[in-house]
Amino acid sequence: MNIVGVDIGGTFTDLVGCVDGKIVTSKTSTTPADPTRGVAESLTLAHADLPALGEFLHGSTIAINTVLERKGAKTALLTTKGFRDVYAIGRGNRIEAFNLFFHRPKPLVPRHLTFEANERLNAAGEALIPIDLQGVEAIARELGSLGVEAVAVCFLHSYANPAHERAAGEVLRRANPKMFITLSHEILREFREYERTSTTALNAYVGPRVSDYLGTLETYMRAGKFAGGLRMMRSNGGVMSMAQARVQPVSMMESGPVAGMIGAGKLALHLGIARCIGFDMGGTTAKCSLILNGAPAVEEGYVIGDPASGQPMQLPVVDIVEVGTGGGSIAWVDGAGGLHVGPKSAGADPGPACYGKGSLEPVITDADLVLGRVNPHRFLGGGMALDTAAAERAIAAKIGIPLGLPVRECALGIATIADTAMSLAVRAVSVDKGVDPRDTAMIAFGGAGPLHAVAVAREIFIPRVIIPKLPGTFSALGMLMASWRQDFVRTLVGSLDTLDPALAAKIFAELAAEARAQMARDGIAAGGAEFKYFADLRYAGQEHALQIPLRGPDALSGGAAEARAAFHAEHEQRYGQAAAEEKLETVNLRLVLSAARADTIAEDWLAEPWTAEASAPETSRHVYFSDAEKPLKTRILWRPALPAGMTLTGPAVIEEPNSTILIHPGDRVTVTDTGHLVIDIHFPD
Repeated sequence: MNIVGVDIGGTFTDLVGCVDGKIVTSKTSTTPADPTRGVAESLTLAHADLPALGEFLHGSTIAINTVLERKGAKTALLTTKGFRDVYAIGRGNRIEAFNLFFHRPKPLVPRHLTFEANERLNAAGEALIPIDLQGVEAIARELGSLGVEAVAVCFLHSYANPAHERAAGEVLRRANPKMFITLSHEILREFREYERTSTTALNAYVGPRVSDYLGTLETYMRAGKFAGGLRMMRSNGGVMSMAQARVQPVSMMESGPVAGMIGAGKLALHLGIARCIGFDMGGTTAKCSLILNGAPAVEEGYVIGDPASGQPMQLPVVDIVEVGTGGGSIAWVDGAGGLHVGPKSAGADPGPACYGKGSLEPVITDADLVLGRVNPHRFLGGGMALDTAAAERAIAAKIGIPLGLPVRECALGIATIADTAMSLAVRAVSVDKGVDPRDTAMIAFGGAGPLHAVAVAREIFIPRVIIPKLPGTFSALGMLMASWRQDFVRTLVGSLDTLDPALAAKIFAELAAEARAQMARDGIAAGGAEFKYFADLRYAGQEHALQIPLRGPDALSGGAAEARAAFHAEHEQRYGQAAAEEKLETVNLRLVLSAARADTIAEDWLAEPWTAEASAPETSRHVYFSDAEKPLKTRILWRPALPAGMTLTGPAVIEEPNSTILIHPGDRVTVTDTGHLVIDIHFPD
């Protein structure tokens, strides 16, 4: 079967597929005004005809960029009477205690568009005040007159009983059939009122824009006589149907980056690496994730944007730390003369100064070009020439003149600051998780990842870096390995000592019924699905919990000794201590339903023996590493021509069609039998 995966990033649109038994790739600039154009061009460049495709997998940054740029729909919020300001108040903690300019997350819904419904449930889901549907009808009429495009409905304790939300939803949809209506229980049935409200508001806020894009994409695909399956990558590391993506666009927030981490996990399994860190540096941001035994961690709770002032989202998300240091991140000087890099990006249009599209802002790619690390004639496989002089002018004007420094010294400063910021992100997914980076390897990908990976690894003493085949389009490749996945949750707060096993079994049975219904909607065969059960546990008195795997739906009966032991071990690993004598509480019960892909095309390709192309002439040029005044004569090699088993010692630059690998002096590179590059870092004594 012919299959392609397309990843739309903030700067580039990448494609990897298997067509007529061959791996095909393409990389083209993203078109922010109409991302479908990038999809069409990528298919054309890869010679992938729509009628011949059996499956199309897709990931996009449209949802998350809509939030970050605050370009979403005009959204209203309907909540329980007396709780109008829950969303605006948020949490009382101050994450950055000594930041004088700290500010809380700014709600996506203004107060004048926040409405109250007269209804009330208690924590058990019992109705204390019946819902006033006439009042909801009046609100629905007012919403229409205000030009509202989307509505988020989040009632108190509706996770326990969604009856009132369902009734309100029926009224709103009947009165305003063109509005995008989101009911909180349709997104998640979990307590924490603020986070649940924020997640529901996020879904409503991005809903119209994402739904319009998905409609445009589907229309384009069908007009091109595509008759295969169309699935979307989601933030939990799985894929979902197009129909579900339209209803739950919030689950697409990190759809592109997580695909690369799925691919990195598969590569780690192939190479026999138990602990590794996936590192993805693209054009807009850099991302990293801890991968254990071939699987990236999935965490509950995520913040879109800055951790202190971003928008909370309480959904399962592959645990990724993201920083604004992509190849297009802009370097700038503050009023005190300090040099900064990011988080603003030049994006795809106009892009870096060296693209020659008129930008005067210097970015990381400009710095890499000035330092001789990037070949201006081989960018995108030679399909896009870079203007070195334009990069030098931008760095001189914006950085060199304000700081009184030569251009190359400024360029080296830009690269060094970016590497340091990214090393802190890698530290956050390793050291902060109780994992010593010295006991890991790094798998680096993305268009700019292989260029900066060695410097980042050296910063925190990671001894080995692996550059996979096709690193520049690796996230698109990862989509071809992603399983279909659904997450179901139900809040159950209580002491594990007094937990009613029958109640837990009843909840798990209800979750399983929901799971089977979703399987039926998406056409997933029952025999190919895997049910995994979890419980969120915590010590009595704690605020947050740890997700603990269970052997089955009955694992919480009979004292739950196995779950208790697993919790204490995880707490010890995560926080360096455990308290076995303390009582445990349940918080949530979870079911993860997944169905592996029927084919293993992408995994098989990762393990295929490497056959080099015809030899290419080796050249050399001067490259600046750590001294802006002392460049090193550096070997320049063409990766497709490197034979399996070859070794070399840096300094070297290994170029390939969609990426560049920078090998620092003393580091040793080996081409594996399957074509991946293994770089052993040399640490001076």
